[in-house]
Amino acid sequence: MMVMALCIPATASITTNVSNERTSAAADSSRIVDLDEVVVVSHPKEGVRLRQQPLASTVLTDRSLQRIGAKSISGITGYVPSLMIPSYGSRITSSMYIRGIGSRSGASAVGVYYDHIPLVNKSAHNFHLMQMDRIDVLRGPQSTLYGINSEGGLIRTYSKNPLNYSGTDIKTSIGSRGTADVEVAHYHRPSDKMAFSAGVFYNGQRGFFDNDNLNKKADRSNELGGRMRFLLTPSTKWTIDLTADWQYTNQNAFPYGEYHYDNDSWDNPSTTFLNGYKRQMIITGLNISHKTDSYKWTSTTSWQFVDDDMDMDQDYLAADYLRLEQRQKMNALTQELTLRWYNNPRWNHTWGLFGSHQWLHTDGPVSFGKDMNSMVATNISRALAAIGMPAAMANSIGISDNSVPGTFHTPESNIGIYHQSELALTSKLSATLGLRYDMQHISIDYDTYATFNLSMTARGNTIVRNYRSALQNSTSETYHQLLPKLALKYDIDNTGSNLYATVSKGYRSGGYNLQMFSDIFQTEQQQMGREMMGMMTGDLEKTHTDDDYNKVNNTISYRPEESWNYEIGTHLNLFGGAVHADASLFWMQVRNQQLSVMAGNYGYGRMMVNAGKTRSIGAEVAVSGQALSDHLTWAATYAYTRSTFENCGDSVRVPFVPLHSFSALIDYSIDTHTKCLKSITIGADIKGNGDIWWDAANTHKQDFYAVLGAHAMADFGTLKINLWARNLTDTKYNTFLVESKIDGTPRTFSQRSLPIQLGLDMTIHL
Repeated sequence: MMVMALCIPATASITTNVSNERTSAAADSSRIVDLDEVVVVSHPKEGVRLRQQPLASTVLTDRSLQRIGAKSISGITGYVPSLMIPSYGSRITSSMYIRGIGSRSGASAVGVYYDHIPLVNKSAHNFHLMQMDRIDVLRGPQSTLYGINSEGGLIRTYSKNPLNYSGTDIKTSIGSRGTADVEVAHYHRPSDKMAFSAGVFYNGQRGFFDNDNLNKKADRSNELGGRMRFLLTPSTKWTIDLTADWQYTNQNAFPYGEYHYDNDSWDNPSTTFLNGYKRQMIITGLNISHKTDSYKWTSTTSWQFVDDDMDMDQDYLAADYLRLEQRQKMNALTQELTLRWYNNPRWNHTWGLFGSHQWLHTDGPVSFGKDMNSMVATNISRALAAIGMPAAMANSIGISDNSVPGTFHTPESNIGIYHQSELALTSKLSATLGLRYDMQHISIDYDTYATFNLSMTARGNTIVRNYRSALQNSTSETYHQLLPKLALKYDIDNTGSNLYATVSKGYRSGGYNLQMFSDIFQTEQQQMGREMMGMMTGDLEKTHTDDDYNKVNNTISYRPEESWNYEIGTHLNLFGGAVHADASLFWMQVRNQQLSVMAGNYGYGRMMVNAGKTRSIGAEVAVSGQALSDHLTWAATYAYTRSTFENCGDSVRVPFVPLHSFSALIDYSIDTHTKCLKSITIGADIKGNGDIWWDAANTHKQDFYAVLGAHAMADFGTLKINLWARNLTDTKYNTFLVESKIDGTPRTFSQRSLPIQLGLDMTIHL
């Protein structure tokens, strides 16, 4: 259903004359209620609405998501305070930052749940949002209830529930550059004890950016999928909820072109071959709950499968230097048991046990092209000439069949035990006490080698020798963590307004850098010197000692990241509930900050490093309301986040974190009182971010920018038509930027923003 009244961020509110399918809203159309009341979701771990909890949060309904055109989680960037999800050019890369916590590589710092299912692998986070009921964004560490990798916060997505929603939805959207989206879903409740839904979607685009070297679109994409959900309520106490979701993606990816700082201009992408990404993903979950007047017991079981293939021209140039491939196959099982006791006026508490195991197999071959081979041959020739090889022979050296194949098994297990209590200290003051124990076991079994053929000419004869250096080993680590939380909440009045203070610990898992192996081999070759002379008489097989393997294992691993979050905030209902306002101040200290940088000395891929201590301080504000007899709906957010490295005198900022971000939205609805046309709604929105540093040295940044949008919607009841425009001012900015010196010349490559877009949405509900 298309939006009639704007329903956005943490404090956003909505009149209750929404739809007769929303049985949870009151009948009084003049009353302002929280979005959390409009779309009711039963949480296994929490008994009160988000704005009654001592944390900063945002709720977006299906109407809000359609209003801002969000087709994936990244689409809500800018409308949620402190949340940044940069566009990296493919579904595989879905790095999320909240309050300065996050990174491009490694484990996610923001947890993602889909219908109570924890998505354990980062490659599954960036999925197509189909028929969503709501999205919750919880800011700050949520580790006590949700475990590791929710250090920055948590995003919970919920699909529409066929027990509460019925009928058939048909949605179509067309836009500039051949963008198209089609969804068909049916919701049916044949009896009071059973309901089901089924839906399919297609989403695609012809592309916005040309690859000048190949004369093809660099960002063409097609994806499709489907979802089924079955719910059984054999009695008033039992609920059985089964979900299955399948999605397939095939896209031209990473449309990075060279960016020129001197005149703020962009070149089109120009690569040796088209970058690409394919992914098949299956998420299934079984949720069984038993509810009485005193407690609710919930079991959530899931199986998750990801099979993907990434193909990247790592140098981003028309010259043939480096090709990086990554083929992953992941299976994961999760099981969570939760017991929540409630209805005690002084003490409500939650107990839980969580376990997961992930099997991940990765093939990650790196291939070096003719231009890289030429550069490597030149370096070898110089080194050999310097140690006495005749100049004529040294200058005849050539390199071919240069590659680094690799197979990696990286299983991971996690066990968590947790408890959280809510205690009523007085009639207005309450306390939240939580503690979680987490055990994580990670391991790597690698089988990789570097190989190339070296040719040289001596006395008129050309000889060809083979070089091979293999690394085969395994290593593992086990980490233990206690994750506490302490919060106080004071109810200001009986309208729901409150003040709170929270202290909580966050944690992000350690891991292994698979892309470091090519850099290790290249460094090894550069240091060989006289060993290369031996290739004049035969092939060279490089051997490794136990000490070599210890150094390799230390090189490829990075440690877990830990943080403490100190926060004060308020949730206010003002002017009789006509305005909702939320505000928070936070201070986060991070130890062993994980940072994504170009690998080693040669820059063959990205790697994770521990960058010492960082500190994030900031403020978040979100307000919303309605006026003019509910015809005018508005919302606004602002966030300030200063995230810096402590050992740099509080002057060097953590990359990818905007210093300022804001959004503002306004809709005005006109009742037409005609037989066919119910209303017309016109609206505008603006969002902005900046400045953003792209590297840890703070040499490249994106200045502050703002993007303007507008829409006009006609509501015919069953049919709704919405005309929209995005980036009306055609603002140009970088969504991502990386520096490369692969050909010896410092260059910056970026993915630039999408230009102005126009489109039309049509929604039919039968």
